[in-house]
Amino acid sequence: MPNTRAGMRFLAALSLFVLLIAGCGGDGDSASTTTVRETVTEPGTTSLPTETSKALTIYLLRDGKVAPVSRTVVTGPRVGAAALRELFKGPSPDDEGLETAIPSGTALRSLAIAGGVASVELSKPLPQDDALAQVVYTLTAFPTVKRVDVGADSPVGRKAFEAQTPAILVESPRPGETVEPGFEVTGTANTFEATFNYELKEADGRVLTKDFVTATSGSGTRGTFAFKVVYTLGEPADGTLVVFELSAEDGSRINEQEIPLRLE
Repeated sequence: MPNTRAGMRFLAALSLFVLLIAGCGGDGDSASTTTVRETVTEPGTTSLPTETSKALTIYLLRDGKVAPVSRTVVTGPRVGAAALRELFKGPSPDDEGLETAIPSGTALRSLAIAGGVASVELSKPLPQDDALAQVVYTLTAFPTVKRVDVGADSPVGRKAFEAQTPAILVESPRPGETVEPGFEVTGTANTFEATFNYELKEADGRVLTKDFVTATSGSGTRGTFAFKVVYTLGEPADGTLVVFELSAEDGSRINEQEIPLRLE
């Protein structure tokens, strides 16, 4: 009987050993056949849930100048990659008057963000500064990104694309957003003496409110601005925020931009 019990214990131990060896071999085989098709590292975004419906900003072109539009996507923590994929789709039917300089079929191979620099690898090179401006503006909309490296001599930021930036760039609110009285308008401007004007109009053209704005700098140096728009409206309606500069030569409107909004 003792010998039988000892034999049974030996067989049980041997079976456990064989199972452990087989398990280890299975993990190794699985790891060796895994293919990583995209590497995306974005510090500061991992707090997002696995999948979240999120509004992202991409930059298309209007008359050769960058123009922000909103895209709502379901994404995880890799929001930078999601924004680029939306950018590469180009304008939607609702993006009236907008276009893109990014070639059709452009795809994202990898995106890594570290130290404020986004390193991007694409399936094909970008043909011109207009296309690169769209990529740089889209990625630098995230606070973790200051410059973008697409394999050129050195990473570049928004300052490199003044020629592709409108004199008055409204970044918020974006076209089509719903706003309420006292909503804030933010963006950048490079206008004479850093000043420009705005109007908030109803669909019939009636001006609800208007004023002038002074950015942090101008006259050749781009500055930032932020102002609030206070208005009174009887019921919700479509409206338009109009920003423009008054010509120093004849007082006419120049560098005019219109942002359609839903007024509550």
